[in-house]
Amino acid sequence: MGRTNLMLRIVLLISVLSSMMFGSSAQTTCKGQTFNNNKVYATCRDLPHLSSYLHWSYVQSTGKLDIAFRHAGITSSSNWVAWAINKNNDLQSAMSGAQAIVATTTGGTTKAYTSPIASPSTQLAQGNISYATTGVSATYQGSEVTIYATVTLPKGTTSIVHLWQDGAMSGSTPQIHAQNSANLDSKEKLDLVSGSSQAGSSGGSLRRRRNVHGVLNALSWGILMPIGAIIARYVKVFPSADPAWFYLHVTCQTSAYIIGVAGWGTGLKLGSDTPGVTYHTHRTLGIILFCFGTLQLFALLLRPNKDHKYRPYWNIYHYLIGYGTIVISIVNIFKGFSALEKSAQDRYDNWKHAYIGIIAGLGGLALLLECFTWIVVLKRKKTEGKMSHNGANGANGYGVRPQNV
Repeated sequence: MGRTNLMLRIVLLISVLSSMMFGSSAQTTCKGQTFNNNKVYATCRDLPHLSSYLHWSYVQSTGKLDIAFRHAGITSSSNWVAWAINKNNDLQSAMSGAQAIVATTTGGTTKAYTSPIASPSTQLAQGNISYATTGVSATYQGSEVTIYATVTLPKGTTSIVHLWQDGAMSGSTPQIHAQNSANLDSKEKLDLVSGSSQAGSSGGSLRRRRNVHGVLNALSWGILMPIGAIIARYVKVFPSADPAWFYLHVTCQTSAYIIGVAGWGTGLKLGSDTPGVTYHTHRTLGIILFCFGTLQLFALLLRPNKDHKYRPYWNIYHYLIGYGTIVISIVNIFKGFSALEKSAQDRYDNWKHAYIGIIAGLGGLALLLECFTWIVVLKRKKTEGKMSHNGANGANGYGVRPQNV
């Protein structure tokens, strides 16, 4: 009995020590953070994205909001960090109308200033914001940037829409922040009195639309278009496939065009929803693809008869535009892969590898069919040559058919 009690005490002691060790190691929240000026804030919150924390003290009767915004995980000596309040209290379009406090770190020097943001494409230029702000400063130690400020809100304010971001510097100019889900979702509606919050989540929706845009374009321009070209080039070699190959070709290319236009439309919508983000080459190639696809559609409607004198010129035009569309589409699909957010690059790399496998498979099939087609064509020409020779000299090769006796 005594030995059992001793074992139970040992197990209990180990459990307590383990819970204390794991509890202390897991407790890396804002509550354990301190500041160089030994200032203490009434409330703090672990922000859900970008390794950030907000400490604040707020007096509702005067509107005085004293904040310390801490951003961890800074791995470069040339970066910017910002914390902002949306003056329109708009959670969905938080960037437009944001009143930001920015800290830049370049060459070992840290600078803090205020910056009004009219739209997502606005540069973080120094300027006065809509709220009276004092005590603006910033520190950079280790891998953490901390912004200090006192902002005067309208008296009686109970909640704000705030957002936070980070990005790289080019010389002394802040560059646009990353477009991954963590950056796009780094905003929320915060109750200054209770500390509760309501998260914003535009990043997930934007990511889904990007996925739809990529799938539609890869399927249409990148897969169906090459398949349609393979059908037109290789299936029509067989006389028995005429005119079935033509209808298959038209169906495949028309479907590709319709799906491609839908993908192009989603790309235009993505561009309008993210005005500060422009992939110039990807966009230009997409416009060219849409124009080429439309030209091919008109080519189908204006196709002359086989014996028409302009048919050879139409064939040249049709082949050049068609193969040009396929080449540009494949290049642009890879441009699209390179434009995807870096935080989910591993997942999109799988998509990229899958598409490479599909294109390699179609290319290998085209190569095999090319060889087979040449064999069929050469055999056919050889057979037709023999038949022509026999026809010219008669059935027995001497130009005279034998008479029945």
